[in-house]
Amino acid sequence: MEENEKKELALQIIDRLKKAYPDADCTLDYDDAWKLLVSVRLAAQCTDARVNVVVEGLYKKYPDVRSLAEADVNDIEEIVRPCGLGKSKARDISACMKILWEKYDGKVPEDFDALLALPGVGRKSANLIMGDVFHKPAIVTDTHCIRLVNRMGLVDGIKDPKKVEMALWKLIPPEEGSDFCHRLVYHGREICTARTKPYCDKCCLNDICAQRI
Repeated sequence: MEENEKKELALQIIDRLKKAYPDADCTLDYDDAWKLLVSVRLAAQCTDARVNVVVEGLYKKYPDVRSLAEADVNDIEEIVRPCGLGKSKARDISACMKILWEKYDGKVPEDFDALLALPGVGRKSANLIMGDVFHKPAIVTDTHCIRLVNRMGLVDGIKDPKKVEMALWKLIPPEEGSDFCHRLVYHGREICTARTKPYCDKCCLNDICAQRI
């Protein structure tokens, strides 16, 4: 499929997913930018639902950037252990909060490269922060996004997250990227599933999806 055809397909997919999931947003609970940074680190190899439960206990004990920056990393590990990879996640969260407190006065920087420089923050996390918190153009290539855009035919057999992101920047209007990726999460959980056969008969894209054509 040529790039201009993929652009047209992308616009159709965006329009249909908007109608199917009009209220789709981030599935991680947060009321401050630094909390989303913490949650997205904990969400690696863990469900968002579990993260949302675990962080309640974390924020009850450490309610702000300063208190979490000054917390004993072993105590953080004990609290976040149910999310898996407790030691490395606790270490990254502690180091990240220290930098926010010491370098950014407790604020999350509104700059993609500055976000990438924070411990435990990769392109996916930085894009999520840029899109959800700062309402800037963003494409979040999580596992749902990568699986679905390959099935739909927007990318061709690309599994590397950064390569998928770069390919999608050429196809998705910048103002649509963040919400589009949120809708892919909902669609990937409800219809275009990973661990069971996709429910193509219920899919709003079944007449334009490359997997079905």
